[in-house]
This record gives sequence, C-alpha cells and structure tokens, in this order.
Amino acid sequence: MKPEPRNQTTTADVYSRITERIIADLAQGVRPWLKPWSAQESGHLITRPLRYNGAPYKGVNVLLLWGAATDKGFSSPFWMTYKQAQELGGQVRKGETGSLVVYANRFTKTETNEEGEDIEHEIPFLKGYTVFNTDQIDGLPERFQSVPLPSPAPELLHQAAESFFAATGASFRHGGNRAFYVPAGDFIQLPPPQAFKDPESYAAIKAHELIHWTGHSSRMAREFGKRFGDNAYAFEELVAELGAAFLCADLQLTPEPRPDHAAYLASWLKVLRQDKRAIFAAAAHAQRAADYLHGLQASEKVAA
Repeated sequence: MKPEPRNQTTTADVYSRITERIIADLAQGVRPWLKPWSAQESGHLITRPLRYNGAPYKGVNVLLLWGAATDKGFSSPFWMTYKQAQELGGQVRKGETGSLVVYANRFTKTETNEEGEDIEHEIPFLKGYTVFNTDQIDGLPERFQSVPLPSPAPELLHQAAESFFAATGASFRHGGNRAFYVPAGDFIQLPPPQAFKDPESYAAIKAHELIHWTGHSSRMAREFGKRFGDNAYAFEELVAELGAAFLCADLQLTPEPRPDHAAYLASWLKVLRQDKRAIFAAAAHAQRAADYLHGLQASEKVAA
C-alpha cells in the first residue's frame, strides 16, 4: 500500500473539518470526549491516545483520536504515521484509512517597515497529517500489541484520585445536592460522597470542578467574555468538561457522563457553528488546566 499523499489542505480546511465532525456528534446529543466511557465492553483501561514512542497526545488531538478509536473499534492506544510504522518494521494493511491529527506551531517572518527597520512577526500555523492505529498495522514489535488489562479495584482508583486532588491545595466543602465552584470564596462545593453512584463518579465531579478552580484570577485567570460574550459561561463549562475528561483518563477513572451538562449542548453548538476555532481553543485551555493541576503534584515535580 502506498502512503497517503501529504495533507495539502489549508489551515481553514483543517479547522472546519474537525469542528464539523464535533458539531455532528453534538447535534446527535453525543459528547465525543465521553465516547471512551461508553465502551465498557472493551475491557481496556481508558488512557489518552499515545504516540509511537509512548508520549501522550494532548489537546484537540485527544478528542480526534478518541473519536476515531470509538468509530472504528480500535482497542490499542498507540498511533503512528505510515513512515514510523515502516521504520519499526511494520506495514499498514491494504485498504486501511488513516485518521487526522494536527500540529500547531509558529514561525517568524521578518518584514521591513517604512522606516527601513526589520520587524519580526510571529505567525501561527496549523497542519493536518495522517496517523494509523496499531490495530491497523502488521509486523510491529510486541509492545504495540493490544492486550486487555484488568481494571484496578474501584477503591484504589478512588484513593489515587483523592491523593491527586488533595495535592492541589483546593478547598472542598460538602453539603446540598449540587456541585459547583465559587470564585468569590475560592472553594468547591460538592454533595457528600455517599450521594454518588460510586467513587469514580464522585472523583469525576471533583475533576470537573477543579478545572473551574484553575481559572481563578490568582491562577490561570481565564476570561472569555470578550471573545464569546453571552456564551462565555457555556464555553467555560466546555473547557471544564474537556479538562475533566483529560484528567479522568490520566487517573484511569471511567465515570458515566455528567447528565446536567446535556443542557449546554445547544450553547456549545451555537459557539462552534459561529467560530470554527472554538473547539481548538477549548481543548487548549483544558489541556493547560490539566497540566497546571499535574504541576501541583509533589511526586511529579520530583520526577521532573
């Protein structure tokens, strides 16, 4: 099989293709970032998609590859380009089609102004390229084979998540039947743990509210009013949903979708239809929030 030609689509095409796919899912009432949690029959631990070298994908690429894996029934977390597969001794099977991921960066362009001075401008760019899941590739080393893993006991997942949350230093309060973050008091309010279906569901709600917590003016100072106007609140909820999905994958939690956020679907659709780059911005903010929380972990700081 010949490799697919290098992606020549424009940046605008890439934004549109990805946004339209997510809009299509949302229009059906499906939140694509929660698809992995609806496939419990797989018997595999939930994880972020991984590059050929084991490094996890980040941001919008997590959403793209989770969606592709669910749509095509892949169980392996590993993805690689056609060339990388060949370099590892593998061969993409005839008839297999790849999945889109994106690479974002900036380049510097120098221009001369009217005074004859050289002025440097940083110009962002986005490039789409194709990767294949290792379930589509023959002849790879054994480490890329899909082997079902036993799910850890729920109490262990709960303990690991609670240790992670405690290390952030966030203030948690319990009472009532709603979960929310209070910026003025800088605390997270939750129903008592026994009100939840299981420890994982309780931890998932904590993860969601912790993403909101990172947006406080003393931390990441997220403010979306200028860009999204009346939809700023719904956009922050989208950031929290994505960030919580990333954290749950990192903590190996498999909670059920949070039902109250189905009410935001119409607002999210409105934002995405008006701004083809909105899902990229939401995923980027969510990734930074998750990274911020990981940065508060003492063990990870030592490891770094």
